[in-house]
Amino acid sequence: MRLVARVTVVLTFGTIIDAKTTQPTSMDCAEGRAANLPCNHSTISANEYIHWYRQIHSQGPQYVIHGLKNKETNAMASLIITEDRKSSTLILPHATLRDTAVYYCIVRVAHWDRWGCTCAISPWWQVRRRVAFI
Repeated sequence: MRLVARVTVVLTFGTIIDAKTTQPTSMDCAEGRAANLPCNHSTISANEYIHWYRQIHSQGPQYVIHGLKNKETNAMASLIITEDRKSSTLILPHATLRDTAVYYCIVRVAHWDRWGCTCAISPWWQVRRRVAFI
């Protein structure tokens, strides 16, 4: 029998002056399926890159991926950037419990602004009683 788990993505916002990115409040996806984490950055400049980092509970931030335009892919994720560069999506192709972390979408050249995104991945039977560690 195959055990199916659900991936719960809870996006948590922080307050940053001149914040350039926004993200939705929450989303769900099944474990083993792609998790799509959107980020809006409507005031992005032509020379600013979109960076994604994640922070696993009790650890320091970890680089995920970055890009300037179109699509970037590495072993961990893909980053799809719209043609007008006003939004992008981080894609975790096969989300697992190990992907539980706070995900940060950052737009920067010399400085950076961020909003946090908590991605909590839980077995399907725990989704109704989820606890996010922030």
